[in-house]
Amino acid sequence: MRLYGKYFFIQLKSRMEYKTSFLLTCLGQFFISFYVFLGVYFMFQRFPEVEGFTYEEVLLCFGITLLEFSLAEAVARGFDCFPGILRQGEFDRIMVRPRNEILQVLGSRIEFTRIGRMLQAVAMFSYGISVSRITWTFPKVMTLLFMLLGGTAVFSGIFLLFASICFFTLEGLEIFNIFTDGAKEYGKYPVSIYGKRVLQLCTFVIPYSLVQYYPLTFLLDRGQPWYGLLPLAACLFLLPCFALWKYGVRHYTSCGS
Repeated sequence: MRLYGKYFFIQLKSRMEYKTSFLLTCLGQFFISFYVFLGVYFMFQRFPEVEGFTYEEVLLCFGITLLEFSLAEAVARGFDCFPGILRQGEFDRIMVRPRNEILQVLGSRIEFTRIGRMLQAVAMFSYGISVSRITWTFPKVMTLLFMLLGGTAVFSGIFLLFASICFFTLEGLEIFNIFTDGAKEYGKYPVSIYGKRVLQLCTFVIPYSLVQYYPLTFLLDRGQPWYGLLPLAACLFLLPCFALWKYGVRHYTSCGS
């Protein structure tokens, strides 16, 4: 972690060379996320609920999902620039260094400008909790923490999966944006409103439901108590993602110049 700390401060120092640009970009990130909240707000001016979920409940769901994505983006966005690392031959240098490859890739890009989005996420998360009318107990508080942990793991796993596929395609597949930025957008509503098939996909393939819908129903007293442990099971999603990464590293041949 000492090495990652050095990456962190080096990139922070470089961003601070242009303080005005940095602040304006952060502000832009804040308002980009804010318009999604406005869409939810205006829709509930017309409809009292969506598939049995009220405005306050959807707002809590939206705040949790946005914070999960923001936390994952803060630590794992380095995988987003991995196609460029491969094409330019930078991964060759990463492999000959006596440090973990994943740590070096993560340190290659730390998006400090996403602070604006994270502030938006924290604000929405706090507001969603305050208006949710949930009677908080110790199991529910732990469930909420598990949701944040599991959601961060799932989104980080998708970023890692995106980078792993690049070993074989050399170019980033835009379809993965459906599961990262796209999930942030449609994750503002409980997954169940999109139908049975989507719920099954998000349960057994990409486990969004384990960190969003099922534990949310427990918080709202509509689900089983053991639903609160499902976000921990979602962390296992990292294992196949990591296995594919190691497979790609073992079969990597230089492609840079």
